[in-house]
Amino acid sequence: MKKLTILGGGESGVGAAILGKQKGYDVFVSDRGEISKKYKEVLLNNEIDFEEKNHTEAKILNADVVVKSPGIPDTVPLILKLKENGIKVISEIEFAAKYTNATIIGITGSNGKTTTTLLTHYILKNAGLNVGVAGNIGDSFAQQVAEQKYGNYVLELSSFQLDGIEDFNSHIAILTNITPDHLDRYEYDFNKYIASKFRITKNQTANDFLIYDADDEAINNWLKENKTQAKLVPFSLEKELEYGAYIKENNIIININKDTIHMPTSALSLKGKHNTKNAMAATMAAQLLKVRKQTIRESLEDFEGAEHRLENVAKVKGVAYVNDSKATNINATFYALECMDTATVWIVGGVDKGNDYNDLLPLVREKVKAIVCLGLDNEKIKNTFKNVVDIIVETAGAEEAVKVSHKLAERGETVLLSPACASFDLFENYEDRGRQFKKAVRSL
Repeated sequence: MKKLTILGGGESGVGAAILGKQKGYDVFVSDRGEISKKYKEVLLNNEIDFEEKNHTEAKILNADVVVKSPGIPDTVPLILKLKENGIKVISEIEFAAKYTNATIIGITGSNGKTTTTLLTHYILKNAGLNVGVAGNIGDSFAQQVAEQKYGNYVLELSSFQLDGIEDFNSHIAILTNITPDHLDRYEYDFNKYIASKFRITKNQTANDFLIYDADDEAINNWLKENKTQAKLVPFSLEKELEYGAYIKENNIIININKDTIHMPTSALSLKGKHNTKNAMAATMAAQLLKVRKQTIRESLEDFEGAEHRLENVAKVKGVAYVNDSKATNINATFYALECMDTATVWIVGGVDKGNDYNDLLPLVREKVKAIVCLGLDNEKIKNTFKNVVDIIVETAGAEEAVKVSHKLAERGETVLLSPACASFDLFENYEDRGRQFKKAVRSL
């Protein structure tokens, strides 16, 4: 019996354990931290051996194959030791893909991947396709492969998940954009991070497709210097394309098969330039899967968007409150500020992954009337913006940040939570931060 060891007892780890057991492996789950009650119950119900608050090295090094959580860096001693011993270390995505013949639409990028994933899934579901959504969102891919019979999957893939693939392939890959993010995991080398994103196309063949942002410098440079077998399907807001998607006179024009689609950008339910790009990418994926134009149009008109991504929470005394907690890097916050069409009180801060706030200066100068800091260390934010914004206040939690913003904002203005940082100093994760923000707004 082959031994499967899983490092990390979260969503992806427990999903891989369920699939591994179903496929006849001897499964062992090991988590250095505590495994949450929800996942512990699943492991116990499935009679899967596990340990928590510890990694028993002898037991782990006994494995034939190791599936590791995307959160564990490749550089930790245990992973290095496994590789020295010739034990294969893969991601849950790689493990699960071996057991499904479904058509996979894989979506990666620094920003926009959740929205593009949800939108693509929404269009395909409306078209009547048998389709699951997984990867970085929803139930784990492995668990769905074990328990569902989907003919198609839309997968949101992080660079960490892609780092752990060998044979995994997406029939349709989407690369939304590449901007510096998570550089702490890539030795602060942007090129290593770019290479990691492009692993999405490493196993593609001439029968597969790579949909990408043709306005993105990092993507274009990689494509100039490297080869992919896939058919390239570009989208652009800046230039007209003979093949792909572009904008002309406020219309999206998509020309990838005999059937050209025209759609006014004003009809899109999601606003902002970045969302126009997300819509182009999702539409082309749907078209490649032969979805009718009418279904695509209707889906783009009534799609609601992702929670914690430019989510309108409420209007209180004429002030709009917007939750963009999912903005954990500069580029995501850039998009959010770009979408603001009123004076804005901006709530920002948290754990900074090497941010350069200077890129935001022009937008902040134009749109932000006050900054409310939400993090333990706000020096960098204060130093960058002190000459541009008169009011900068420090707060110690979501409730206080909302109360202060409420005092600063006037009728017709917007309070925007778009932190540009990770959330781990004051919150469990960006969802927790977003929920606390929404709760505080609703109790004003």
